[in-house]
Amino acid sequence: IFLKVKSLPYSCPIFSSLFSFRENDISNKYVFVTGCDSGFGNLLCKKLDRRGFRVLAGCLTEKGADDLKRAAGPYLKTILLDVTNQDSIQKAMEWTKTEVDDKGLWGIVNNAGCSLPMGPSEWMRVEDFHRTLKVNMNGVIAMTMTFLPLIKKARGRIVNVASVLGRVAANGGGYCISKFAVESFSDCLRRDINYFGINVCIIEPGFFKTAVTSLEPLEKELHRLWNQLSPEVQASYGDKYLDKCNLYLIWRLIMNGICDTDLTKVTSCMEHALTAAHPRTRYSPGWDAKLLWIPLSYMPSCVVDIGLKLVLPRPSKSV
Repeated sequence: IFLKVKSLPYSCPIFSSLFSFRENDISNKYVFVTGCDSGFGNLLCKKLDRRGFRVLAGCLTEKGADDLKRAAGPYLKTILLDVTNQDSIQKAMEWTKTEVDDKGLWGIVNNAGCSLPMGPSEWMRVEDFHRTLKVNMNGVIAMTMTFLPLIKKARGRIVNVASVLGRVAANGGGYCISKFAVESFSDCLRRDINYFGINVCIIEPGFFKTAVTSLEPLEKELHRLWNQLSPEVQASYGDKYLDKCNLYLIWRLIMNGICDTDLTKVTSCMEHALTAAHPRTRYSPGWDAKLLWIPLSYMPSCVVDIGLKLVLPRPSKSV
């Protein structure tokens, strides 16, 4: 039943027609995208540029900005942007204001994000949580609130990239926390500003092969977190626990097996959110999102708890 309901907008002729309407005259519409050095943001900028949008791309590094400019058309422009720095965000907003002139900003795609550090919650320090939250949560909020006047002027779109792990908390660290926050912030914002003709859309990708899901950095980060633990905490988990974390089947199955290589599944959802006359509130690209994570999010908590216990290693001094 759940899967039939979720597929209704694409299978029902009435809903299909509704969601197929597109905005006109996109050549005069400006879209700002964050996190464009690589991955979803980089691919989205190239797609929007080919569609005729005036793309403003925020890149963290000069190399990322230069590579993107070389691969795109003359109407795509880049700016260095650190979403954890309010001065950098303010500078980007002032630059954007001069670019869009009196048209306003049609869309902002808050795509910038990071996954590390990630590990068992007890292994984390407060600053480890903050490292992820500064980018994935505070960065999204700061970008949105700073650029909101420009969006409001154009009656445009706000597209926030969350994750299926913003529905199911399946690992420790700040990643799931930040993505749950993005979901909540987007819902609150949508209900607060819908009277002004602004659409707020949430992208909830499953697992895709990007820098965020690279296995080697995750394993290195686990070792770093383990090494900062006190001897008492290490003893409670046992010396073999770390090896089980690194080599455990579920990690390699997700990162090397389940991860989808077709990033266009995500960027197509972002594009639809920006171009559809009636965009969806949530998009969940990826077969694992639709068949595993989203259905799992509707299950009782005890079901998820039992499932994770079956696949995660057990500490040596567990009771």
